[in-house]
Amino acid sequence: IWQLTIITGDLNRECLLHLFSFLDKDSRRSLSRTCHRLRQVFLDPCLWNVLHFSSPCQLRRDNFVLGASLRYLAVCWHSSRVLQVCNIEDWLKTSFQKDICSKHDKLVSTFLTHVCHMCPNLLSLTLSGCGHITDQDVISVLRCCRRLRRLHLENCVRITDSSLQAVAAHGHSLEVVRVDFCRNITQTGLQSCREMRPALRLSAEKSADMIPDSKPEERLPLRRALQKVLQFS
Repeated sequence: IWQLTIITGDLNRECLLHLFSFLDKDSRRSLSRTCHRLRQVFLDPCLWNVLHFSSPCQLRRDNFVLGASLRYLAVCWHSSRVLQVCNIEDWLKTSFQKDICSKHDKLVSTFLTHVCHMCPNLLSLTLSGCGHITDQDVISVLRCCRRLRRLHLENCVRITDSSLQAVAAHGHSLEVVRVDFCRNITQTGLQSCREMRPALRLSAEKSADMIPDSKPEERLPLRRALQKVLQFS
């Protein structure tokens, strides 16, 4: 880092921005801490047109900048253990599982709020495994990021047909929408969205074929009906 700092001393701002573009987020942050000039380059929004996070915990770090230059954003959670916990219906979670979720349940939603306020030119958003985001988070992004062309939601269990309604109502620039493995998406919601936006490339792998969430009291009539069927069979 120090050798690189000495080398960059005679470079102009454009060259420094080009140099920073080859570094990952952590390396950029480390380099920016060596001198005031490199810190200013680090804070230049032009440097941050693409952001990818492999887990929501990375959203807590100060190694990135949100700004009007952001075009492509992805938050993809690949931790299978935590992902499985987040995917459980809230009323079925144990105290231990609720405690795990409480440490990050608002993290992505809060981050998306900042995106809405600071990144109006966003073109592509991918959210994978973000089990705590809601329809309102998606609606807010669609209302604020009016240039959004591609939306990919995967394994986001709280997303419902309300998000599809918002796609039809507010996603005027959307060209591609994917809602894969979102168990609370229905065929009715998909069909309605297709009818309202026929030119939109809409797909939903497995989503409408999965068992949707239901509250305990909603399952009681089904259980009684099943008992009667077994009784008279």
